[in-house]
Amino acid sequence: MWLVGDRRPRLQHTLAVIFSILAGVAGLALIPWSTQRLTLLLSLGGIFDAFRLATDGLSVFLTVVATVIGSLAVIFSVDYMHGEHSLGRYYAFVLFFIGSMSGLVLTTSLLWMFVFWELTALCSYALIAFHNDDPKAVRGGIKALIMTQLGGLGLLFGALWLYTYTGSYDIPQFLGSPNSVPPTVLSWMAFGFLIAAAAKSAQFPFQTWLPDAMEAPTPVSALIHAATMVNAGVYLLARFYPAFEAVPGWRFAVMVVGMLSAFLAALMALVSFDLKRVLAYSTVSQLGFMVYAVGAGGVFASQFHLMSHSVFKALLFLAAGAVIHALGTRDMRQMGGLGPSMPFTHVVFTLGALALAGIPVLNGFWSKELILEVGLGHGNPTWIVSLMILSTGLTAAYTVRMVAMVFYGRGHQDHHEAHDAGTAMKTALIPLAAGTLTTWLLLGPFYASLKLSLPHHKLELNAVWEEAVGKAGVSEWEMTFKVGLEILREPSTYLVLLVVVLGVAAWLGRARLASLIATFRGVEKAAQASFGFEAINEVVVQAVQRAGEALRATQTGYLAWNIFAILLGWLVVLILTMLGRAG
Repeated sequence: MWLVGDRRPRLQHTLAVIFSILAGVAGLALIPWSTQRLTLLLSLGGIFDAFRLATDGLSVFLTVVATVIGSLAVIFSVDYMHGEHSLGRYYAFVLFFIGSMSGLVLTTSLLWMFVFWELTALCSYALIAFHNDDPKAVRGGIKALIMTQLGGLGLLFGALWLYTYTGSYDIPQFLGSPNSVPPTVLSWMAFGFLIAAAAKSAQFPFQTWLPDAMEAPTPVSALIHAATMVNAGVYLLARFYPAFEAVPGWRFAVMVVGMLSAFLAALMALVSFDLKRVLAYSTVSQLGFMVYAVGAGGVFASQFHLMSHSVFKALLFLAAGAVIHALGTRDMRQMGGLGPSMPFTHVVFTLGALALAGIPVLNGFWSKELILEVGLGHGNPTWIVSLMILSTGLTAAYTVRMVAMVFYGRGHQDHHEAHDAGTAMKTALIPLAAGTLTTWLLLGPFYASLKLSLPHHKLELNAVWEEAVGKAGVSEWEMTFKVGLEILREPSTYLVLLVVVLGVAAWLGRARLASLIATFRGVEKAAQASFGFEAINEVVVQAVQRAGEALRATQTGYLAWNIFAILLGWLVVLILTMLGRAG
């Protein structure tokens, strides 16, 4: 893509779409192997682990999410990035981003997982700071890079500890015998991985980098939030759950991180006026639901909500991109009344919003209900479950607020000529809208895929569901409807729906509740200030930048010394590789 040159933008758009669609087709082609182990092995020798990619239900599912939703983001970019400069750099990093995420989930080597983990960080930095003449974009990119790199140290040390005690980076082998690592070291690994996941998925207390990442072009925002970057942290926790579930305090810590992320981010979304930031806080909150589910023992519920979220959040971000592209602003206070002038965007955005709020029968309803039902079992603390249910009400409130401010009310006088989404935008939005309505039907096949291909994971759901799975002659589609009926029979479902209705009513009746709302002004101000974590994270970022400036003294600026250092490093790597092959 980069070699084509920016003087031929039409060719760049065309090639990017072709490559991304081929990637999506390749991802979909792996689905038949989601219950069978198909392995690609390249023996590298030496200190480098063999390059291994292998399929199972979890890796194939996330590969499909990365490639298919990534391809839709690329198609959307044809309209959104029309007339932009540096298209080669943009599309090259977008495609590299999709490939890096695919490698991260397909590899069975913890060392190569770390390599792909870092590549996704590189791509996110380059794309967030794509408009490198904008100080806010550069600042957002650097902040995302530093925060995620700090978390990545946990993954790196975990990989090194695993190799130290087992002589291998093999993930399935580790999941089958986690006791091969001493208990103390296993605890360090477990909490190191939790820090890595929290930083990557913008969870408490690292949540402030994701809203600042909204300076990226909107298709990149959709890619980060729905298909690649932030999904990696949730995937890490789900993949290694069998190894860490018995570590004292680990599951509780995961639940607390998820709960605080879901609750605090929902409050921040409720007071923000930047459309993309509201969606960013929403992503942090919904990822909190997934992290909480892993800690509560619901690996399947967590990953099923990841699938639902990837579809409806990509729909919301791309639809928001259509609005921003038409109006030239992200401030919801300057919007309003856009429904008549943008009917298609209005419909698809509302559809995604209803799924986010958890309204039946959209995909977000079913997956969120599974998470809350799992949380009520397994002896999990009631107070955490209560705050998670409250978070669903806050989700409904900020979702209604967002839709009302953008598409209803009195329109801004400068926006009376706003145009609807273009052809390429609609081409990307229509499949996502259809998926928001239908992906919940994949519940049965998805569960069966994970059950058959993850021998070390306990995919616990209620007794009725387990009984349906165990019956001979019951198809996967029948399982979907059985669990759906079971969800509708659960009293907790109606409790959650009541909380959702109360959240909607609280926003619609905010004028009558003015005196009550006034008592929470302190909470509102704290939410607008990110509850103080923005300041804390800023101190960390500035400290790292100052350290970098200090280390700059080690760079003489002489090209000869730089070439010497590169050659010396290459020589060391070559010697180590040859020694490994000889051994």
